[in-house]
Amino acid sequence: MQLHLISCKNSTMAAPPKPIKLLMIYFPVLIQLIFLSYYPRPVLSDGNTPPPFACDVTNNPGLKSFNFCNSSLDIETRVADLVNKLTLKEKIGWVISGAQGVPRLGIPNYEWWSEALHGVSNTGRGVKFSGPIPAATSFPQVILTAASFNLSLFQAIGKAVSTEARAMHNVGAAGLTFWSPNVNIFRDPRWGRGQETPGEDPLLSAQYGVAYVRALQQRDDGDSTRLKVAACCKHYTAYDLDHWKGFDRFTFDAQVSQQDLDDTYQPPFKSCVVDGNVASVMCSYNQVNGKPTCGNPELLNGVIRGQWKLNGYIVSDCDSVQVLFDDQHYTKTPEEAAALAVNSGLDLDCGSFLIQHVEAASNLGLINETSINRAISNNFATMMRLGFFDGNPKQDHLYGNLGPKDVCTDENRHLAREAARQGIVLLKNDLRNSLPLSPSSLKSLAVIGPNANDTTFNMIGNYAGVPCGYTTPLKGLAALVPTVVYHPGCSNVACEEIPDIKQAREIASSADAIVLFMGSSQSIEAEGLDRVNITLPGQQEYLITQVAESSNGRPLILVVMSGGGMDIQFAQQHPNISAILWAGFPGEAGGAAIADIIFGFHNPSGLLPMTWYPQSYSEKVNMTDMNMRPNSKSGYPGRTYRFYTGPTIYPFGHGLSYSGFKHRLVESLPTVMLLDIEEGHPCRSSGCKSIEAVGSACKNSVFAVPLAVENLGDLEGSHTVLVFSRPPRVHNAPRKQLVGFQKVNLRPKEEEVLVFDIDVCRDLSVVDELGSRKVALGKHVLLVGSLKHYFYVTV
Repeated sequence: MQLHLISCKNSTMAAPPKPIKLLMIYFPVLIQLIFLSYYPRPVLSDGNTPPPFACDVTNNPGLKSFNFCNSSLDIETRVADLVNKLTLKEKIGWVISGAQGVPRLGIPNYEWWSEALHGVSNTGRGVKFSGPIPAATSFPQVILTAASFNLSLFQAIGKAVSTEARAMHNVGAAGLTFWSPNVNIFRDPRWGRGQETPGEDPLLSAQYGVAYVRALQQRDDGDSTRLKVAACCKHYTAYDLDHWKGFDRFTFDAQVSQQDLDDTYQPPFKSCVVDGNVASVMCSYNQVNGKPTCGNPELLNGVIRGQWKLNGYIVSDCDSVQVLFDDQHYTKTPEEAAALAVNSGLDLDCGSFLIQHVEAASNLGLINETSINRAISNNFATMMRLGFFDGNPKQDHLYGNLGPKDVCTDENRHLAREAARQGIVLLKNDLRNSLPLSPSSLKSLAVIGPNANDTTFNMIGNYAGVPCGYTTPLKGLAALVPTVVYHPGCSNVACEEIPDIKQAREIASSADAIVLFMGSSQSIEAEGLDRVNITLPGQQEYLITQVAESSNGRPLILVVMSGGGMDIQFAQQHPNISAILWAGFPGEAGGAAIADIIFGFHNPSGLLPMTWYPQSYSEKVNMTDMNMRPNSKSGYPGRTYRFYTGPTIYPFGHGLSYSGFKHRLVESLPTVMLLDIEEGHPCRSSGCKSIEAVGSACKNSVFAVPLAVENLGDLEGSHTVLVFSRPPRVHNAPRKQLVGFQKVNLRPKEEEVLVFDIDVCRDLSVVDELGSRKVALGKHVLLVGSLKHYFYVTV
């Protein structure tokens, strides 16, 4: 194998970016550094000794007399005993993320803030990569994993991450509380943090959240009262704007209708709590309808705690309580802000605002000790479920032996590669020069583009840790082709200078095939950094088209790395661009996974979890408009595939394979679903358009959809079946909505039957204008690929 690296140093490229451009590139990093430098830091282990833990009865036998140290008692009894032993000042020390220990009771400091979005991350203060564990497996960014539409994969990743997290905890390198996953809806393609989410669909987001939460939390002994690690669903709620055209997440007031709130924004959080039994929910920076989410008793006490029955704690996003005072000016004094947050249902402040002001608020009568007791009781109960008050974690019979040997294992690193392979989406494949390429007949390969050989870990995405290894696309491809010639084309992903077209065209014209690696990076879209345009950055399009003109009929593959969608219509329609792949931010093994797809070692099966819009969308639609539904009078086109009425570059669910797949219904389905309503129901005597999706009407409302799936191709491959519903046009219902999905792997010519249980009330209902879930009466349509089934729902 020969690898030729062509440098940009002597080319005609422009000078390095100006200071302001550098500031934009490193802005997300600066935000994290500010967070990390602001808070008083609890003492962390150096990674070579066990972590701090409470109730060390071996070295302090006197602690045996405390009921909170008696693990044979129920958690409620233990928590009550502990709370009764604390002074007010000691209690307040446990309403902040850098919790302050109580030495007289054998309780050490504890740092609550750890992150595990797609692997154990050092974004939070609770994680430290050093000593025996210098790295952890970095899986693909969530948006790419979601593209697999594979629940078992979501669970496998979560379980691997929780095992590595527990292993790191045992050597003092991590905490037990991890503020992941992010289940916000990817409402707008410009949002810099859309990459962290499972996409734009409420069902996919909810099922991803539940699967990941369960995999993080559930213990292998099946004890549901205990936790392996504690997950947290964030950012509650209607949070999907960071920094766009002068609007900032710290002051943005999201104006959301009750219908959109309950139909789109809330379902993933509800599923996290009700179905996933998540240990925590994080409230967001923004306001919703004029009220800060972390100071909204209706959203916290009313919904999370009251309606959904959260068994855990509510935490603020970092500095959110301070933000509602300093930035939003929602209260007149900091004491009022502290009291508002705690009285609304907040249990834990990521930051130090509460420890500075809660005691004064109590002295002023703005908050009583009962509310503080409630907050710390929820916090302590979580820590007891984690075993923090059970003594040395090394004595845990399930996880006490975990350590460095259980991090960065071959199994986990292979899973990272497999996850990327399952998520990568084949957007275009021209049959004249189609993928896959042949590794045996290909002698030379031109690899061009600023994302081909990035060594700054851009490929991992944000909220990442230190990866176990890092296979760039250039490295992955070079392992399979005798001669690879590489040129970056642009000095960085922003590609603001005129690209070095001459050298790029020269190497393209002399190679058997060309692969272009373009897209975005954390300098383009990230936390604190939304996009303005959804085209490829800078001069990337010019570079691509110029290289394409030199391809001379040879295969040219464009690989787009990004969190959000891109307007690449020019490439979609260009006759010389034979294939396009979307690779998201594919994690530590991303380069190898991309090579596996390109050379046919893996048959692509990913589907887009979000709509790809044209640039005109970003020019016409304000990012601040939270309305999901279109407005024909104003010309507003709506958002996401469920409501959007305009043109797309690629639709939600788009994705090709190297095989063809056929669907067929195994048996006939009902053409009428009769809902049984009680005598005297008003809909028995009047023409109702819908009925409540509760009560007796829902008792016998389930029917099975047996669907045969056949692989028509010559390659083994996986296929995701998406089942959509198109409801009657009542209550401004969605144009269509996802009601189920399953992934199946099939050998060539193999057929398998999948069964979808469709519950009319659960799956086919819609949300009315007041936020109530209703079953629309009339003609419904089930859609699976090209199959359509029409049926009527009546009473």
